[in-house]
Amino acid sequence: MVNEPGGHGSPNPRLEGSSIGRESSKVSSRCSKGRLSPERHERLRDKMRRRMESGDKWFSLEFFPPRIAGGAADLISRLDEMGAGGPLFIDVTWHLAGDPGSDKETSSMTIASIAVNYCGLETMLHMTCCCQSQEKITRHLHKAKQLGLKNILALKGDPVDDQWKDKQGDFHYAIDLVKHIRSEFGDYFDICVAGYPKGHPDAGNFEADLKFLKEKVSAGADFIITQLFFEADTFFHFVKACSEIGITCPILPGIFLIQNYHSLQQLVKLSKLEVPQQIKDVIEPIKDNDAAIWNYGVEQAVSLCQELLASGLVPGLHFYTLNRKEATIEVLKRLGMWTENPRRFLPWALSAHPRRQKEDVRPIFWASRPKSYIYRTQEWEEFPNGRWGNSSPPDFGELKDHCPFYLKSKSSKEELLKMWGEELTSEESVFEVFTHYLSGEPNWIGCTVTCLPWNDKPLAAETSLKEKLLRVNRQGVLTINSQPNINGKPSSHPAVGWGPRGGYVFQKAYLEFFTSPQTMEALLQVLKKYELRVNYHIVNVKGENITNAPELQPNAVTWGIFPGREVIQPMVVDPVSFMFWKDEAFALWIQQWGKLYDEGSLSREIIQYIHDNYFLVNLVDNDFPLDSCLWQVIDDTFELLNRPPRNDRETEAT
Repeated sequence: MVNEPGGHGSPNPRLEGSSIGRESSKVSSRCSKGRLSPERHERLRDKMRRRMESGDKWFSLEFFPPRIAGGAADLISRLDEMGAGGPLFIDVTWHLAGDPGSDKETSSMTIASIAVNYCGLETMLHMTCCCQSQEKITRHLHKAKQLGLKNILALKGDPVDDQWKDKQGDFHYAIDLVKHIRSEFGDYFDICVAGYPKGHPDAGNFEADLKFLKEKVSAGADFIITQLFFEADTFFHFVKACSEIGITCPILPGIFLIQNYHSLQQLVKLSKLEVPQQIKDVIEPIKDNDAAIWNYGVEQAVSLCQELLASGLVPGLHFYTLNRKEATIEVLKRLGMWTENPRRFLPWALSAHPRRQKEDVRPIFWASRPKSYIYRTQEWEEFPNGRWGNSSPPDFGELKDHCPFYLKSKSSKEELLKMWGEELTSEESVFEVFTHYLSGEPNWIGCTVTCLPWNDKPLAAETSLKEKLLRVNRQGVLTINSQPNINGKPSSHPAVGWGPRGGYVFQKAYLEFFTSPQTMEALLQVLKKYELRVNYHIVNVKGENITNAPELQPNAVTWGIFPGREVIQPMVVDPVSFMFWKDEAFALWIQQWGKLYDEGSLSREIIQYIHDNYFLVNLVDNDFPLDSCLWQVIDDTFELLNRPPRNDRETEAT
């Protein structure tokens, strides 16, 4: 239940050392009666079926793993960007030469796992079986299942060295893989297979290839994605032929966007397809003009997709992105399929791992670092559902100096130095970095500060607290998390809404920041006036902390009410979790900022001083129907700090 203002037990703050226990335990879970979104719990084939029944068209996106480790972080950023547009699913290709089933940053398995767990995307993993043993394929499938992957695109593939080495027990064709998945894993995976609108070049003829496709579907495939094609009639003929031999599963057209002459030539060579003469006639005269080819490719793809969608034969479109975003997004926008402001099931980024399907409560501290929270809780067997539960110490995994690449800053060292200062001269230099991040205005060298160690994205444009945040950051209250109070905004509100339509959402004002010991001492004096209204937790890097949280119980700071459902409380301020978060929050000063500078430099010493001496503070205003008092708390703190010291005579008079 939501904590009522004023019901906070003893008003006396408690000074705690590092005494909050860290013995391993799992967070308790309680099943909520109403699910926020049935789609979140559905398997892919059921999502497709429901969309087809409603006539709601969808799109999906294909990506391939990067060739070098440095490209992995860029690809994950691309997944986040393109995932925001609302694809039904994405898929990741499988390249035998790239060790696809390994834990390397560049492996297909790693990229697909990150897409599911950290980007929250329904993800399908390609898997080829040519000349691979049953044991190896089985290991790959078990690993995919363990990582939360539920969808497989079963393909024959090609030998690494183009030499067919037939060994007893090897798989040779996609149907072998489909049968094996169904035999060993039952109905766990949804299976997709490839269709070739003009027949596979190795099949002999079109009719023979259709027969092979029918066998793959009969063996257990749930849907088909086609090889690329250039004319809608090619797809229509293929669908008709499939229907005539009894193939009734969904068939998605594979859409290839012509983006430059070289990529077109390469893809045609690999797929052994013939480009229609009318396209050649347009492309050849402009083959050296990338901009002209790009524009033509977009127009051609839009025209093709419109014809496909108008036919009534196409439930969705599957785009071969080549890991590029601009052309695909442009086509989807012109088709009206790109979702600019997708509805949020919950006010934080979801994971698509099956074990987290019922998760609907998290501490607010990781609001800007959801991938870190998912990483640190990946070993949990149960996840909070309905309420956070008792404040027994949860088992948060540790973040090491060498954390996974997808948790590191997307910016290079050179970019970070330009944003955060190649040379710091004082603590005030740090204050300026925070204010430039909040304002969006260029810093002293003309560089826009688009991230901080605690938030790798620019500040949301609609942030209603910007002016107040700027005012306090200029004075050394370095904010890293905040939310305004909300009293019954519609769940459809474009900025703060979440959950099903027809509901209302609520928030308590929340403010989290680093500040100096002097400011902290003044703040404690001021907080005595707000004891019954404001909950607070103040801690330093050593774990010495002061809080007035009653019996270390969690405080719901975001909740919603929806027709036919219990109250949902997706974000809490949990005093116990805060002690785990503070380790991460303080470490980011050094790991992401301090290490940019040489040992012994003034810049490094300034960051080290802040890390060693500042306090991390969170404040919650429980009276959410009223204007937030937290800004007045900060103003009163600085008024107290700036008050002239009283002389001895004034002291005697009082």
